[in-house]
Amino acid sequence: MKKHLIQRDISWLSFNARVLQEANDPSVPLKERIRFLGIFSNNTDEFFRVRVATLKRMVEYADKRRKLNMHMEDDPQSIIDQIQTIVLQQQNEFNRIWDDIIRELKKEKIFLINEKQLNKEQKRYVSDFFDEQVRSNIIPLMIESLPQLPYLRDKSIYLGVVMRKKDSAYDQKYALIEVPAKDVGRFVLLPSKQGEKHIILLEDVIRHNLPEIFTYFDYDYFDAHVFKVTKDAEIDIDNDVSTTFVEKIEKGLKNRRKGKPVRFVYDKEMDAGLLEYLIRRLNLNRKSNIIPGGRIHNFRHFMDFPDVFDSKNTRRPSFTHPAIQGSMRVTDVVLKKDVMLHFPYHSFHTVIDLLREAAMDPDVKSIKITAYRLASNSKVINALINAARNGKEVIVMLELKARFDEEANLEWKKILEEEGVRVLLGIPKMKVHAKLCIIKKRKGNKTVQYGFVSTGNLNEKTAKVYGDHCLLTANRMVMADINRIFNYLENWKTAAAQLKQCKTLMVCPTNMRQELTTLINREVKAAKAGKEAVITLKVNSLSDAALIDKLYAAAAAGVEIRLIVRGIFCAVIDHKKFKQPIRAISIVDEYLEHARVLMFHNGGHEKIYISSADWMVRNLDHRIEAAIPVMDTAIREELKQIIHIQLRDNVKARILDKELKNNYVPSAGKKRVRSQIETYQYLHRKNIATVEARRN
Repeated sequence: MKKHLIQRDISWLSFNARVLQEANDPSVPLKERIRFLGIFSNNTDEFFRVRVATLKRMVEYADKRRKLNMHMEDDPQSIIDQIQTIVLQQQNEFNRIWDDIIRELKKEKIFLINEKQLNKEQKRYVSDFFDEQVRSNIIPLMIESLPQLPYLRDKSIYLGVVMRKKDSAYDQKYALIEVPAKDVGRFVLLPSKQGEKHIILLEDVIRHNLPEIFTYFDYDYFDAHVFKVTKDAEIDIDNDVSTTFVEKIEKGLKNRRKGKPVRFVYDKEMDAGLLEYLIRRLNLNRKSNIIPGGRIHNFRHFMDFPDVFDSKNTRRPSFTHPAIQGSMRVTDVVLKKDVMLHFPYHSFHTVIDLLREAAMDPDVKSIKITAYRLASNSKVINALINAARNGKEVIVMLELKARFDEEANLEWKKILEEEGVRVLLGIPKMKVHAKLCIIKKRKGNKTVQYGFVSTGNLNEKTAKVYGDHCLLTANRMVMADINRIFNYLENWKTAAAQLKQCKTLMVCPTNMRQELTTLINREVKAAKAGKEAVITLKVNSLSDAALIDKLYAAAAAGVEIRLIVRGIFCAVIDHKKFKQPIRAISIVDEYLEHARVLMFHNGGHEKIYISSADWMVRNLDHRIEAAIPVMDTAIREELKQIIHIQLRDNVKARILDKELKNNYVPSAGKKRVRSQIETYQYLHRKNIATVEARRN
């Protein structure tokens, strides 16, 4: 069969369009609609920093190859051109939605006003606020007098200022002011009339005070507009053998500051002369993704829009897993039976409690854990530090190459090592993305091991909004494999064979791809024999061409394939050679669907796994990942119920098709199923039933 694939970057933009759909949905609470605009903006920024930057590097590489008459299949410049067209369309839709939200805010007596709309009292307040909070955080730069344009921070917004005398267009100057949103906050609540709430943005506070900032020049006309520059975020790690890995990461972070601009976004009302000047000084050209926009940029800050709404928070509270409730320790429960936590429905505190108990337990001898992205004030790290203080051996695999978390993880490395924790720093050309923990305790002459395997990061903040699964277990076969993985992580130069010896976990990059292929082939064989054959997958991204080809072959053989894919989806769901089309949906709702679940009918002896790995080349071939089989009968049924609820979603599920239309799954004539609410209710009912049964 001829390969049919959707280009991955174009598919990702289709995912971001689904985020924009949530912002456009009038049934979503107003605060959440604003938050989705912030998420869309942040997603777009990271897309340009990573993917567009990579494509631009490929363009340069392609130019070199063309000069050598070397053939390249893909044309990265063509992809960049498509991206530019789609992003401009999405930006127009973004602006339309924001205008609609502004009207809705006014209905609730919430007003986002600018410096020209202030009343007398508000003007005094803004002037005082500027003097007390802002002035010391800004340093205006007179850019015309500088031989080089100063370093512009990637995640900041800037005011480009034009100043002159009203009666003369010749004597004018340009200046730049970085808006110090990180230090001061983006939103300022103003004195308001009874029943009204007025908010001004920090850049407008600065605009109001421009005459005072530049009083030295005696100008009487000021014009200021916002712009931002998005830069290549790739970290180049050099091959200098005289430097340590940490030094290479630190050097890479410094060099990231010098990353080439990949996008320039500006207020379309900006002074034409200043705009031309900035484009020239930044060495931009027509292929540089120069994007005109509205007055407001860096909308990612709007994820933290002030809570000025009268309507109550509709977010449902997490609850403790019923197996853990009562006076029993988490450790005691896990040593008796497997427990699966479903975040954010179940509380992440159970994981923290497990680590805290281990830190205090005199019988615990060691804790080994992987960490990828941690909360800023991590309770996980706090528990591990306390364990080290209590004399336990603590080993933390801290992935320094976790993109955009490199600096935070370097700081965690320093803190952990100061407390006596042994920190592992990863493997060259390989990221450690598996979410693993193993705790060893010695009771008399007996060693007991327990821990967990998770689909999500050990981050108590994101666990409140990311949908993930975490299996707490003391299964000996699982613990043996986690030991093998840590043996490899601790001695990767000499212990490469350890990963290949894993028998229960599927592990990348050694056996997961092969095992997945075997599981798909088994379904194909069953279908060809006229037997029931079903593959159900839930992943964040599906772009691996080899595995997509295997799914195509399975569909052609008659295997029923059901896919839930949140983000990148490169497969084509229907083809004339398929005996039945692949059914694929994407769920975008209040929580980020982050879990990976793999289900294979397997001749009635169903194989079910939860995994840290997406079906992408980078995960399967260039990362340490782990998938754990779910063996407990009750947990398997519970997980199947959750997946089946999601497959029935007809409120927040979109159909994934080759046209990238993002049409909602039709609900006409059917019971409306919003899977995140249904899942919460299903787990909550189970929770209540278990508690009541325990009382009786």
